[in-house]
Amino acid sequence: MTFDGKTAWVTGASSGIGAALARELASRGAGVILSGRDRDRLQQVAAGLGTETLILPFDVSDEPAMLSATEQAVDWHNGVDIFFANAGISQRSKAIDTAMEVYRQIIDVDLTAQIAATQALLPHMAERGSGSLVFISSIAGKVGVPLRTAYCAAKHGLIGYADALRAELSQTGVNVHVVCPGSVATDVSRNALTADGSARRKSDKAIDNGIPANDAAARVLNAIALNQREIIVAEGMEEAMGELRRTPDQLLDQVAAMVSRGYMERL
Repeated sequence: MTFDGKTAWVTGASSGIGAALARELASRGAGVILSGRDRDRLQQVAAGLGTETLILPFDVSDEPAMLSATEQAVDWHNGVDIFFANAGISQRSKAIDTAMEVYRQIIDVDLTAQIAATQALLPHMAERGSGSLVFISSIAGKVGVPLRTAYCAAKHGLIGYADALRAELSQTGVNVHVVCPGSVATDVSRNALTADGSARRKSDKAIDNGIPANDAAARVLNAIALNQREIIVAEGMEEAMGELRRTPDQLLDQVAAMVSRGYMERL
């Protein structure tokens, strides 16, 4: 696929991978819908794109606001062609020290809210018989990583939802992609929640030395253009871990074939 003339909606677009995706999409000719909590930061991103944009600020945990934004997105330029479920928050704390409320918050933002946003958009894409859903998970969605138990739980869950959804949609013309970044140079570690739910406010050396966000975004779009279903964006040991846990294409094909043979109807 190409992105020229398409409408792409990016959540978590005010910084990091989300802002980089918006820039890369714009450079490839897409119109971009930008969502996040901070309107001013979204406007700053939009100002540098050089393409037509729509700014829809909302907190992903606010479901009524998300539903209203979905209606506006669908009504803009004849609908949404590509949706990037990118909003999220990470963690840096031992499980034994971590308050249960931190688990609830991270799972709500990184998993439940992403599912809710997708569910709201699904009827639109299914009715059109086209579109792409892109879920930004993590290498931590494939491999359990210390100090990230809540984050790993949410990102593993997001991949499970995406894989099952892909199979269900395999006969509809709607594509589903899972992206598993490793260390990318963003503020993800600085903004991560600690054991009591406060922001960490410092970064990791691995993150600071990670893949530049613009490079990561370009790799993601290149892989989507080739219709790759699982996209690993990592280097070194993180890439090796991701490849070791990569879901084989043959398995994804096998599950899709079950759907084509009437598996859902028989149940």
